[in-house]
Amino acid sequence: MLVKLSPRPAVRRCAGAGVLALALVGAGLPAAAAEQPRPDLSRFYRQQVKWAACETPDVPKDLQCGKVTVPVDYAHPRAGTLDVALARYRATGPSRGSVLLNFGGPGGAGVSELADDGRQFMDLTNGYDVVTFDPRGVGRSSPVSCGDGTDDTAVPTGRQPDIDHPTALFKQLRRAADACARHSGPVLPHIGTVNAARDMDVIRQALGDKKLNYLGFSYGTRLGAVYAAQFPHHVGRLVLDGVDTLTEPLSEQGLAGAQGQQTALDDFLDWCTTDIACPFGTDRRAAGDEVLRIVRSLDENPVPTNLGGSFSGQDLVGALAQALYSRDLWPSLERALALLVEDGETRGVLNFAGGGIGVRGERHRGDGGLVDAEEVPADNLSAALMAINCADDPDRPDEWRITADLRELRAAYDRASPVFGRYRLTQLLMCYGRPRGTDFVRDRVKDVDTAKMLLVGTRGDPATPYRWTVETAERLGPSAVVLDNKGEGHTGYSSSTCVHRRVNDFLLYGSLPPSGSSCPANGKDWSAGVGASG
Repeated sequence: MLVKLSPRPAVRRCAGAGVLALALVGAGLPAAAAEQPRPDLSRFYRQQVKWAACETPDVPKDLQCGKVTVPVDYAHPRAGTLDVALARYRATGPSRGSVLLNFGGPGGAGVSELADDGRQFMDLTNGYDVVTFDPRGVGRSSPVSCGDGTDDTAVPTGRQPDIDHPTALFKQLRRAADACARHSGPVLPHIGTVNAARDMDVIRQALGDKKLNYLGFSYGTRLGAVYAAQFPHHVGRLVLDGVDTLTEPLSEQGLAGAQGQQTALDDFLDWCTTDIACPFGTDRRAAGDEVLRIVRSLDENPVPTNLGGSFSGQDLVGALAQALYSRDLWPSLERALALLVEDGETRGVLNFAGGGIGVRGERHRGDGGLVDAEEVPADNLSAALMAINCADDPDRPDEWRITADLRELRAAYDRASPVFGRYRLTQLLMCYGRPRGTDFVRDRVKDVDTAKMLLVGTRGDPATPYRWTVETAERLGPSAVVLDNKGEGHTGYSSSTCVHRRVNDFLLYGSLPPSGSSCPANGKDWSAGVGASG
């Protein structure tokens, strides 16, 4: 039986998402005790977005950019502010307001995602301005970073945790946490889903909308559910696709993620070994062994990259995790792996692994203003992933508990996936040394009193198991309506014309599918996948 690495009773099941992160105890929870005087946030709610052409090069000409200003700490709104980056495609006809998108992660930047792959949302412009944002700590919105690891702070993701010498591991984890705090600035203690959802309500008001219409993928479903719990009377038409868990501890989330990613890898290898261009040949069993051999070889002897630094087996595992979210990416992944296997060229797989577009660990402005796109640290995706997931999770087992559980955990993760288990276990350990997260997500996001919302679960989803959709719907209560997508891939909107149509019908016309509805397994991919990280 898997030890949960939690000092609390194991009585949580339902929904959630994530694997790591940093943060502090719920800074300024909106539903804080009623006897507490509420800070004056009126100046933030009086904003209007000033839209203009995006200054970032190579974005579509019809994409507009803007920002809203929010308090760093909602409990002390005068203590400092930060800007949240926005982007939109305007409605092509009469607009009924906006629909806000979050593409997942946690740590995914919405502005660049909408610029790169916004075509699948263009039919929503029949009734809405289609808007997205970079959540606090992500992309251009005060991006967090853990540095470049050159000062001996990097966590050893390239090898197994040293369970025989855990004291050294704990010291390294503490140094890594200190480095993240040093490189991230004042936003880090106030990162996390609770505050990001509060930012969304400021965005809603600044857009001029009485209700929030929302489409969230993967981690974005956690964000949408938290918003619904915080601001139930502001919920408009809300869709959660690829539904996260709200209650499972990070140890169980990581285990489910490793199992799902292994299944996705197995499916990819089934396909690859039928193609003459597959770098692993045509023997399916040998192909699986070869992938594991390459990962372990690169862990022992990382290779240099043309971007500087080195590329380890765990870097390859991270790239595989991203690439396996959609079947549309399989041909590109096959070519990238062929370059790696045959020529030792890492550029192709690095295209899947990248999180930011700037210099790794580059320092950014600390005044709360938007950073330039080229200044986003290259590790922002992974640093924000850790920060947000840890901020959302209240469990912080001590050294004794971790040491006692580590052998069993390693065995369980290795059984779940010989390829992804080590990667996921290292992510789990990264919350050590960081402040305890909030109880709000686990304890208070339930029985929401909102308008009906649509939850989409995909049976073959490698990142968010279908059972999480069912569990989360039960937890949220009668407001939640489930659409069962019989297909594969992470999220349904991007991979199924049926799901795409049902979601659009709800967002545009308020037409919900009947309870118990499903979409068939066959469908057409609309894009390379949404919700790149989880």
